Amino acid sequence: MGGSSAEREVSLSSGRECAAALRVAGYDVIEIELDADRGDDIIARLAGARPDVVFNALHGRWGEDGCVQGILEWMGLPYTHSGVLASAMAMDKIVAKRIFREAGLPVVESVIADATEVRSRHVLKPPYVVKPYNEGSSVGIYIVHEVANGPPQLSDAMPARVMVETYVPGRELTVAVLGDRALAVTDIITDGWYDYDAKYKEGGSRHVIPAEIPEEIAAACLDYAVRAHQALGCHGLTRSDFRWDDTRGLDGLVLLEVNTQPGMTPTSLAPEQAAHNGVDFPALMRWMVEDALCRS
Repeated sequence: MGGSSAEREVSLSSGRECAAALRVAGYDVIEIELDADRGDDIIARLAGARPDVVFNALHGRWGEDGCVQGILEWMGLPYTHSGVLASAMAMDKIVAKRIFREAGLPVVESVIADATEVRSRHVLKPPYVVKPYNEGSSVGIYIVHEVANGPPQLSDAMPARVMVETYVPGRELTVAVLGDRALAVTDIITDGWYDYDAKYKEGGSRHVIPAEIPEEIAAACLDYAVRAHQALGCHGLTRSDFRWDDTRGLDGLVLLEVNTQPGMTPTSLAPEQAAHNGVDFPALMRWMVEDALCRS
């Protein structure tokens, strides 16, 4: 847990929650907290711990994008969540969208552009969204509304190249997939955009589970989430995020992305959906450990 990505604090929170639940489930747990500067000798620390299974509670770059997965593969250590290729493809939003489109899943128009160009002109017709193409947890999100007078003034912290995609109005829906089973549809209620604070701060959002939406939309969300999980070649637990413009029916449902390492904090969505299906947090941890062992 920890690491150097923009989601370090979320990872630390997830890691602590998972470690506590793993102990309740009966496991001996060693917590390895990686430094923010990537100065850890992760191989030596893992070799010293000699784990039967690595529970990966890292989020964002280096921990969720195939990098640490490659180290674990090289060391021959079983680990939770998805493998190298699926993790890398899911984190690269352009590659993931291409795969989703080829699988017949609904996605919006998007382009990759230089951040300097995005600051100087509208690269898509407003409204649109600007985001890093390889981060998660709504890190670095800019919404450019239809009435915007000019292009967004991105912060210097944004990467040199960003993704710009058509904005979809409406409701924020999400579905967790455990193995090959979609768990539920959650409707995420916020006062505005479902940003970093809305995801991780107490009271930042309200989760309605199961979502109070038409049966056709709920069924499509469950189906699309499993198909997206499978199209990327994911394993273990994932979470697929959607936007739904309820004025357009099924045509208004769009798949945004698949999170291969969903948050495991007290406000996180995937554990809520597991609990909704009768799987409490320690049982969820046990399933993920056993899944990792079986795949090894």
